[in-house]
Amino acid sequence: MAIEHSKILARQEVAQGTMAFHIAKPAGFEFRPGQAFEIQLPEAAPEAGKEDRVHAFSIVSAPHENELMFATRMRDSVYKRALAALPVGAALDIDGPFGSLTLHKNPARAAVLIAGGIGITPFMSMLRSAAMRQSQQDLVLLYSNRRPEDSVFLPELQALEQQYPRFRLKATMTDMAHSTADWKGDTQTIDDVWLRRAIEGLSDPIFYVAGPPAMVAAMHQILVAAGIDEDDVRSEEFYGY
Repeated sequence: MAIEHSKILARQEVAQGTMAFHIAKPAGFEFRPGQAFEIQLPEAAPEAGKEDRVHAFSIVSAPHENELMFATRMRDSVYKRALAALPVGAALDIDGPFGSLTLHKNPARAAVLIAGGIGITPFMSMLRSAAMRQSQQDLVLLYSNRRPEDSVFLPELQALEQQYPRFRLKATMTDMAHSTADWKGDTQTIDDVWLRRAIEGLSDPIFYVAGPPAMVAAMHQILVAAGIDEDDVRSEEFYGY
């Protein structure tokens, strides 16, 4: 892997408190859906200290897209403040790709993607790529958020479910008491009963889990208790910074 030069092309709010950044794709940059890269801020970035200019992000965009995208919760940290202060056109450096949270190659086995909050980001690349290719692999996304307002890329996922017959979305909101949104879907935390119902009829699925450490640990415990072989559970933890 070599350091590649890029720049910010655009930014957009994709959920409350969450921004997506569109950046230039260096010539020849290749990656597999689900992989990540490091974003290095310029030395002159406002507020960025020398020791806090590099962080890793999952790549949201699919390999066939002309731009790269990443998304992040905009917390009040040194790095996030510096990132937010960068204007469109600002230079960035990319290091990557890396990571092994990528879909298995046997399309006969279904994939169950379990995302908590911002853990949706690696799965967006997988789903965009699969939809573009019209993959014949069954894909189910179990997506848990506190509220619809916090749910990153939810409208895109709902549209994707209508356009891509092999994809099924099961979303749940666990804190609707603090929401003003109109939500008619599930409102419970993911447990073994809900999980079994959501994956009913799938062929020998492999499970992928991404989200905060506590959520990943809880999902792993539920899956193993449900009789899923640990070799069929792959995960990635997302830490806030």
